[in-house]
Amino acid sequence: MKKKIAVLPGDGIGREIASGAAAVLQAAGKRFGHEFEIEYADIGGAAIDAHNTPLPESTLGLARNSDAVLLGAVGGPKWDNLPSAERPERGLLAIRKELGLFANLRPIPSFQKLVQSSPLKPEIAENVNMLIVRELTGGLYFGKPSERRGENNEVVVDTLQYTRAEIERIVVKAFEFAAGRGGKLTSVDKANVLESSRMWREIVNEKASDYPSVTVDHMYVDAAAMKLISSPGQFDVIVTENLFGDILSDEASMITGSLGMLPSASLSESGFGLYEPVHGSAPDIAGQNKANPLAMILSAALMLKYSFNMREEGEAIERAVQSVLNDGYCTPDLQMEGSTVVGTDKMIELVTQRVANGSDVLTDTIVYM
Repeated sequence: MKKKIAVLPGDGIGREIASGAAAVLQAAGKRFGHEFEIEYADIGGAAIDAHNTPLPESTLGLARNSDAVLLGAVGGPKWDNLPSAERPERGLLAIRKELGLFANLRPIPSFQKLVQSSPLKPEIAENVNMLIVRELTGGLYFGKPSERRGENNEVVVDTLQYTRAEIERIVVKAFEFAAGRGGKLTSVDKANVLESSRMWREIVNEKASDYPSVTVDHMYVDAAAMKLISSPGQFDVIVTENLFGDILSDEASMITGSLGMLPSASLSESGFGLYEPVHGSAPDIAGQNKANPLAMILSAALMLKYSFNMREEGEAIERAVQSVLNDGYCTPDLQMEGSTVVGTDKMIELVTQRVANGSDVLTDTIVYM
């Protein structure tokens, strides 16, 4: 099988980890008999420097003409003083909107070897395997008007707006995942305050009748934030709107001990996907061979499974990552007692070797849905 992949490294550590994911993909392609054509393009701050815009038309065109997109990270202090509409992050928001990537999936597993790295007690952090399904193209981040008003700009307005159709499609997606996993869906909202949340809750209740095998509960976002810390093991699939999902998924990521371990997928209704690590561009360590490439590599594994229907190939990469961790290797962000700390390049090499030679057989692998 031949697939074209657009790789958008972005800024900071994005270039280091994106090239690592590409190397792992090529190793998987060679092992399983696939051809991956990889083409690079700019986004974020790098695109501002080269094209005077965070999302050039050439980048968007490449993405549209590819089978999937891998993205590193965007942003950095170099561009912090630009107007809001011109900052690197606008490139990320724009490509999500332009490609119709409405469903953001963030799996949050507990890697047994990394439980000691979590700020939570081991008995709380272990045996966690949840999936956060976040609506990605509506809500406060995209609502209009979003502006300052008044003679001295003393009034600010942001708009939280959703249509029924936008809510329905993300809720249905979450029910589908819950039906294929543990059969439990937690819908997170703020229905005691927000009208948008009241419509959200109504739609969840309506759709529940189509999925009798799924148990549904509702939770206010403040309560969900507390439960993610006190008892994260109770969650299977969480579905929520854009802003709440952004905050809760970053909070939940600390269960693993590092943002550097978590991949994500952003899907359109057609199944087209953009895959990226949850972490940021980390400009303070860029170019120092300190970045953790595993979230980027695991994002590539999700791409194989979700967009290309290559489940065996994706799971081979996931097993390779877990076997490297089980052998005691880690990057500086992971505090594993008695481990061997390696740099970005060495970690990429270790995972690539395991994928290439098939030494990734494990029985206790975390499986991402």
